[in-house]
Amino acid sequence: MSNKLFQGIIHQMKDAMDRTVGVIDAEGIIIACSDVDRLGEPNNHVTNELLESCETVCVDNYTYKPFALKRSKCEYVAFSRGNDETAARYCSLISIALENIKFYYDEKYDRVSFLKNVVLDNILPGDIYVKSRELHFNSDVQRVVLIVKVLTATDVVVHDILARIFPDRQKDYLFNISENEIVIVKEVKEDINNKDLEKLARSIVDTLNGEFYTKVVVGIGKAVVGIKEITRSFREAQSAIEIGKVFDTEKPIVSYDNLGIARLIYQLPPTLCEMYLREIFKRGSIDSLEYETLFTIQRFFENNLNVSETARNLFVHRNTLVYRLEKIKKITGLDLREFEQAMVFKVALMVKKYLVANKSKF
Repeated sequence: MSNKLFQGIIHQMKDAMDRTVGVIDAEGIIIACSDVDRLGEPNNHVTNELLESCETVCVDNYTYKPFALKRSKCEYVAFSRGNDETAARYCSLISIALENIKFYYDEKYDRVSFLKNVVLDNILPGDIYVKSRELHFNSDVQRVVLIVKVLTATDVVVHDILARIFPDRQKDYLFNISENEIVIVKEVKEDINNKDLEKLARSIVDTLNGEFYTKVVVGIGKAVVGIKEITRSFREAQSAIEIGKVFDTEKPIVSYDNLGIARLIYQLPPTLCEMYLREIFKRGSIDSLEYETLFTIQRFFENNLNVSETARNLFVHRNTLVYRLEKIKKITGLDLREFEQAMVFKVALMVKKYLVANKSKF
């Protein structure tokens, strides 16, 4: 529990109370006080007997009230100068307020730690439901995991910025899994779709990039129900970033739902991929295609194999594009104007990207 949190509340109460009030920890040290000069001062009246009794006592013109019972012993003692009814009332108000604040603070902190252990597989499966009941963690709502990966060096604390974007501490949970990766576990509506999730991710990217000049990529898992399923959504968000790094290098937002065949290719062994490329390109290697040719192919695919539309986008004559497509057919044996052959070629390009990325790891 943060002493600063207690001190902040006591400081706000200062003007409403006409006498010195504060909080003492179990070690007998003043950790919060309306008189800041007394912070860190020891108090000999806080004993084990007082903490175990949890009863209000008056000693040397001060009233003490233990609170925050834990394992048959209180953790803190509220105090107020004076031994009258007003002092007792002040101690009661302080203990009630701070005990509730401590409960919500600790519950929130423990929930974040709990979720972090769940997604990182640092908790036994049998302990997940036991711990969730202890923390009153609602497992019946739908949640989704987003991972924000920072790509550029920055002086801003990205976690703090995201905390302002997701201010609901009872429904949204944020934590770091590495120096440049922040996990967001967000509660979402049952009817939410992938476009809504991408819109949410877009607000993150635009805020960090537009206002703080911080480049990030956001991976989105699937919306799930159940505590154990959160781990699956987390892994999907991780996979989205990793796979997107290979196949969609320019996209700042990658959804696992939109990866399509890339998910299958990413799981194939490299030897099988190399065999596939050799079988597809019997006449000539894909490496023999020039950059201009590959760029033309990319635009042709983006325009749904429409020759006229692609020619306009490339600012070339239609016959020039047809000539290039004929050249590709001559080299590779595949006519990209035929849908099935175009799909074979597209898959081959993705396989090639995967092999290049796989080799760069070693």
